[in-house]
Amino acid sequence: MGKKKSKCYSGIGGQAVLEGVMMKNQEKYAVSVRRPDGGISVEVDNFQGVLGGNKIKEIPFIRGVFNFIDSLILGMKCLNFSASFYEDEGDDGKAGGAGDKLMTALVTCISVVLAVGIFIVLPYYLASLLNGYLRNASLVAIIEGVVRIVIFILYVGGISIMKDIRRLYRYHGAEHKCINCIERGRPLTVDNAMRSSRLHKRCGTSFLFFVFFVSIILFFFIRVENPVWRVGLRILLMPVVAGISYEIIRLAGRSDSLFVRILSAPGMAIQRMTTKEPDRDMVEVAISSVEAVFDWKAYLRETFGYEFEEDLDDEDSEENAAGEADSFA
Repeated sequence: MGKKKSKCYSGIGGQAVLEGVMMKNQEKYAVSVRRPDGGISVEVDNFQGVLGGNKIKEIPFIRGVFNFIDSLILGMKCLNFSASFYEDEGDDGKAGGAGDKLMTALVTCISVVLAVGIFIVLPYYLASLLNGYLRNASLVAIIEGVVRIVIFILYVGGISIMKDIRRLYRYHGAEHKCINCIERGRPLTVDNAMRSSRLHKRCGTSFLFFVFFVSIILFFFIRVENPVWRVGLRILLMPVVAGISYEIIRLAGRSDSLFVRILSAPGMAIQRMTTKEPDRDMVEVAISSVEAVFDWKAYLRETFGYEFEEDLDDEDSEENAAGEADSFA
């Protein structure tokens, strides 16, 4: 071993899908799914997002908005692909047709509308019921934010009752274990991944917590008397909240300072609900997804100075070849 590092950002991220894991590295992504027959199917493709390679997606605080939108679109696409393996017989397991794209767009729009209603409008309405008892608008705004976080935690805990969601959380854990394994400088094997943590600071769960936390601070300063305008401004400001939250989660993924660990602690705690311990078969699926888009051996060599047996064998071969060349000189 050469360089000594405890952890280093790899640049890959992912998402759990139905009986599988999606991993993304820059514009390339892979979805690995455990088929009903026990085999693993892997689909690899490129995804540039709504604006493609436009430079605007590299501007701080703006890039987070487009990253969030792209994550929703790609997430739904990958979920549809994984679900296709468990639909009625006769489905060939292929996604990507015009009907699938339309359904993905429709489901994404419905999901956004429901999220706005549950996590923005409902907390505001519940907090507004206190206006007759509390005259302090700032305190009501803080209570609104707390209610929003409580609803989120109840939602996460509530859906975990469902069997399919519990399995999804286990694949979520498998995704994190694989990323943690390589970012800690360990070869990506099932054994090493199983020993790795199922929590990760760049998780989407932590991102959502930062969204709610930042919204408390931002909405605290909104002073509009008309209730309709207050709700409207909250909705319009969500891209700003997402942009700020993305920069925080981006910092968390690249730093292991005490401040970042404290900042990440609440989101990491909520991850204990959205991730569960996977079994070895689930980790195997996650590994196949990583290997389809990311050369983890090259990453370990360059980042941690890791040497594999084949590297040593190659060095021996080169030395032997050099020795033979010298003998003929």
